[in-house]
Amino acid sequence: MGRDSTLVTEVRPTIDRDIQDRYSVVADETSVRRAAAALEGNGITVLRATDAEDAKRIVLGLIPDGSQVHHGASKTLDATGISEAIEKSGRYDPIRPKIWTMDRATQGDEIRRLTASPAFMLGSVHAVTETGSLVAASMGGSQLGPYVSGAGRVILVVGTQKIVADMDEAMRRVYDYAFPLEDARAQAEYGIHSGVNKILIINREATPGRITVVLVDEALGF
Repeated sequence: MGRDSTLVTEVRPTIDRDIQDRYSVVADETSVRRAAAALEGNGITVLRATDAEDAKRIVLGLIPDGSQVHHGASKTLDATGISEAIEKSGRYDPIRPKIWTMDRATQGDEIRRLTASPAFMLGSVHAVTETGSLVAASMGGSQLGPYVSGAGRVILVVGTQKIVADMDEAMRRVYDYAFPLEDARAQAEYGIHSGVNKILIINREATPGRITVVLVDEALGF
């Protein structure tokens, strides 16, 4: 699942009301604390943010000025203003604006190397389990390699509506809720269907401090 540019057609997904209610509402404090403790136990640093503005402040505070930063297509990063700050503040060395000026036919290998191993990779996921796993689905998969091992540091911004009990619920959230919304967005913006073509599950991070999850007490993204 991913994003690019600009058609203005409106496409509305059909999502069952029970599914909508189940996966679009922020988690209660007990669930958030359970998920946070499990993530920490699995080697993933967790920070809490009260809202989108607080999440932006926290994330930008984690990245030293001048750092090379890449980010996947993310409604969450857009909604928090993080995408814009990374690309336009002048504080960082953002990869995305650079690769959009490059020729994919002649510079494809260079683009692939730049995006595969940034110093900092920002993004989100589609589900966080109370047992401490992260689940991200993708049509193309370009953000998944950096999440797994390519990036030096990974910062994931996640609204707490994405917290679910276990892996079965995580997959239901991906297929029954996040995918229809992303598919509709892909059709509206650039006239193609999305797809759950690749799924990444992170159960544990072996390198202490490499992955940070910022849990936001607000519904953000899909």
